[in-house]
Amino acid sequence: MESTGRGAGTDTDRPGRIEAHGIDHVPDRERHGRARELFGVWAAANVNYLSMVVGAALVLMGLSLGQAVAVIVAGSIFWAPIGLLAVSGPASGTPSEVVARAMYGIRGNRVNIAVNGWLLCICYIALNLAAAAVAAFVLVEKAGIGTGAGVKTAVVMAIAGITVAIGVYGHATMVKLYPPIAIALTVTFAVVACYVFAHAGPGRPAAEPLTGGVLWATLAAGVTLVASGPLSYTNSADFSRYLPRTISRWAVAGWTALGGFLPGVLLASLGALAATVVDMAEPQAGLEGILPAWFSPVFLLAIVLGTIANNAMTAYSSGLALQAAGVRVRRSLGVLVDGALGVAATLYALLVSDFLGTVENLLQLTVVVLGPSTAVYATDILLRRCRYDGPALTDETPGSPFWYTGGVNWAGALALTAGIAASLLCVDTLYTGPVARALGGVDLSLPAGIIVAASLYWLLMHRSLRGRAAAPAA
Repeated sequence: MESTGRGAGTDTDRPGRIEAHGIDHVPDRERHGRARELFGVWAAANVNYLSMVVGAALVLMGLSLGQAVAVIVAGSIFWAPIGLLAVSGPASGTPSEVVARAMYGIRGNRVNIAVNGWLLCICYIALNLAAAAVAAFVLVEKAGIGTGAGVKTAVVMAIAGITVAIGVYGHATMVKLYPPIAIALTVTFAVVACYVFAHAGPGRPAAEPLTGGVLWATLAAGVTLVASGPLSYTNSADFSRYLPRTISRWAVAGWTALGGFLPGVLLASLGALAATVVDMAEPQAGLEGILPAWFSPVFLLAIVLGTIANNAMTAYSSGLALQAAGVRVRRSLGVLVDGALGVAATLYALLVSDFLGTVENLLQLTVVVLGPSTAVYATDILLRRCRYDGPALTDETPGSPFWYTGGVNWAGALALTAGIAASLLCVDTLYTGPVARALGGVDLSLPAGIIVAASLYWLLMHRSLRGRAAAPAA
């Protein structure tokens, strides 16, 4: 029987079998695998069309190709802390959603995960489903089938079904499936790259170069946009927790970071180049204009497949987040529930309202939360030297070493709150914070939130951790 988060289940972490573990501790006898398998998992999720769209957006914002590539590299460096977060998986044998109890306490973390984990997962599931569905609609039309409401609903349900199935089967199935998916997507986008390069040259007329404060504001906004991608994966320990405790931390961090960084930089740079060749305001239509007719269905299938690979990871973590938020439900059932909610939001957005546009606008602010959250998590790993007691982390009673004061670690809660407040003062997205306004629209929300959250958490936690072994190595 699958675990609901209390105690370990039998070892069924094998491809094609529903994963037994939820947020419970994975004992050493069930650990397996090598760090390099993480590269295929993260590459499959990031060799995707959305990376190209982000790169193209930078050029559409007014940056030159060289400036856009520099921004892409700078923003993608935030894969390094995501790699660092992944090392807590083998150290604790628990997912990120449980490791965070060390930072926020048992009760405090339930609130943190409910908002910063589960709710964001549902939003991303809906957005990714919508992105995949739009490409699938075009593919259906090319097959001569009308795309009425019934057909659209069937398409969304089919994509969601595949996505949720992967999430339900879980870790081992993803480790097995994702390397060949990454290879297939890489080959497809390599063909796209060939046609983009073939049409590269003087290209479309260049816009007036940005200068002064406008240039700095655009560069800052671009780095934030690119960084929001890696920072959305604060759950990286979810996919490393089955690795042996003795595995090299450098290898875990390196393969995780490289799996996201390399394809992200290459695909986003290709998108930026494409924006100098075709009109990427409508990226799918723009790219199809330079691709041969025979390749168009392959390209559309790649968009759908890449989005499914990315979204299945989100769906998988959403089930863990639901458990960590305090809902006593099997992980697989949690994935099904979250998938159903994502489908409902997607269908409402595509068939009834512009709800998705509102969600997209709200997600522009996610870096305000994700930056400080990543900073607190990374700082905790450094403070504890990645020594986490997995069984103790799964103890939710008042006797737990992570109960702190009334179930809340106020050091983490205050650091996260202060980091979010600092980010809000400096942000320039849906609204302009006072600091951003004073700087002429330069958005410093990302560095401000990270620096404030990390510094305050270090200050508040350093002394108490030095005085006691809060999380001794098992």
